[in-house]
Amino acid sequence: MHDRILRNGLLVDGTGAAPRIVDVAMSDGVITQVGEVTGPAKEETDCSGMVVTPGFVDIHTHYDGQATWDPQLAPSCYHGVTTAVMGNCGVGFAPVHPDKHNFLIELMEGVEDIPGAALSEGIQWEWETFPEFLDALDRREFIMDIGTQVPHAAVRAYVMGQRGADNEPANAGEIARMASIVKDGMAAGALGFSTSRTLVHRALNGEPVPGTFAAEDELFGIGRVLGELDTGVFEVAGAGVSGDDLLAPLAEFDWMRRLSAEINRPVSFLILQVDGAPTQWKELLDLSADAAREGAQLYPQVAGRGFGMLTGFKTDMNFFTVCPTYQSLLELPFDERIERMRKPEVKAAILEERRNARRRTLFDEQLHRIFPLGPELNYEPTPDMGIMAMAERQGKSVEEVLFDEMMAEDGYALLLVPMFNYSDGSYDPIRQMIEHPHAVLGLGDGGAHCGFICDASLQTFMLTHWVRDRTRGDRLPLEFAVRRMTKDTANLFGLHDRGVVAPGMKADFNIIDMDALTLERPEMVYDLPAGGRRLLQKASGYKATIVSGVDVMRDGEPTGRYPGRLIRGAQDAPSASVVAAA
Repeated sequence: MHDRILRNGLLVDGTGAAPRIVDVAMSDGVITQVGEVTGPAKEETDCSGMVVTPGFVDIHTHYDGQATWDPQLAPSCYHGVTTAVMGNCGVGFAPVHPDKHNFLIELMEGVEDIPGAALSEGIQWEWETFPEFLDALDRREFIMDIGTQVPHAAVRAYVMGQRGADNEPANAGEIARMASIVKDGMAAGALGFSTSRTLVHRALNGEPVPGTFAAEDELFGIGRVLGELDTGVFEVAGAGVSGDDLLAPLAEFDWMRRLSAEINRPVSFLILQVDGAPTQWKELLDLSADAAREGAQLYPQVAGRGFGMLTGFKTDMNFFTVCPTYQSLLELPFDERIERMRKPEVKAAILEERRNARRRTLFDEQLHRIFPLGPELNYEPTPDMGIMAMAERQGKSVEEVLFDEMMAEDGYALLLVPMFNYSDGSYDPIRQMIEHPHAVLGLGDGGAHCGFICDASLQTFMLTHWVRDRTRGDRLPLEFAVRRMTKDTANLFGLHDRGVVAPGMKADFNIIDMDALTLERPEMVYDLPAGGRRLLQKASGYKATIVSGVDVMRDGEPTGRYPGRLIRGAQDAPSASVVAAA
């Protein structure tokens, strides 16, 4: 007897094969049969009219702190994620000396915009070494499975102290010690090692992340550990993003190619379209294909939509934060603040102060691409929908149009600022990135950028915008989009026991009403420890999310069951004997 059978669902199995209506049976958290299932079951679920997919595998999250206090791991749980990989971008909370907790908290707050007070109150420090950190996670239960990587910044600070934090060069002995720590972490079950190479990533004090300028001897000395153990991904944040030096990504690419070829392990690096070099992403994708033909394993990690921020009167940053009159209202309850700003004299004062402000904000540089998100959540607007175009049509100043648009929806309106991946004013370059054979889908940043970014809805966006709703260009086939979020992401990290619906594989599923699937408006909530804030975006249309055969979400809400566990290391595909037994 099977534990459970999903009947008559339209199965999109994760391989890229065409959808088909079949039954799926499972027992003891493992898929036992796919096709026409005739045997009895303890429970049956009628999936007629529903799409059944593998659970989604999100390889770019930042739940390193949240996982120590929150079993739900929102917002990812609302978007069909059944496996989350954290420890990205070189930042995390282990290893750590007992007197350096605040250093790592401030580092995470600066780089990933997770409230430091929430981390300080929420994290229960039960570890010093990285293996001890894994042991602490192993004692917990979650709504989904989690895996993590060894973060370069924490390792460097642990070994080198202030010199490491100051990005001074490491000597041979320090490199050897860092490599030993990474080796212990990998042996204990880490899924990889991550580092950051971008000046965008800075600690709360403004200093670049430890490891940003690490020399090749340090990067290769650590990377060789993965080759020696023949496991793990070497992840690089920022290597595919131009800064002041437009040639920097090409220089970074050279050492990554050589490293991957030497250690025979995957190197995954982030790619975004940037205005300063709007076609460089194409060159980097082509170079990845060339490197593959030479034996290197380079996997550009790409985003599913414009990469930037949301802004409004509920977010931490907006166009009017430099105005004294606006600042004077921040202590008021939100609804009262909005009511005060409706007064003509208050609006006039704020607009006058903004026009005369000497201090500029990053929004001043982005005025040509600030768009009302609107109740319909338009993430791919046309240029004529922008604030500047609206101001010209209405004969008003940009400041006034921005103010009026932010006051919409009773002050809860959000504006979209796609700083990257939108140089062309469309998502056609993103589609080409997603479709590239060596690309991997990521950059959702679940758990991070709490005050102004909400991209952890990536999986739902792929199914709604890219598969069903896009009108400005080609859409993506359902089976392709699902494979990008399941088999492809799982395989990169060696998680061969999931990502595909087949006998012997892990019983992780989503049951989705594709017609009803909807992204809800991001909301600012204050539910982190110490009342910390975060943008939270939910979705409707997921009838159920299943982890190891257990319903963890039903109709968009958690069930209170937590079968998710820590993943220790790469996971083998089921053997022939296991499949036969299933």
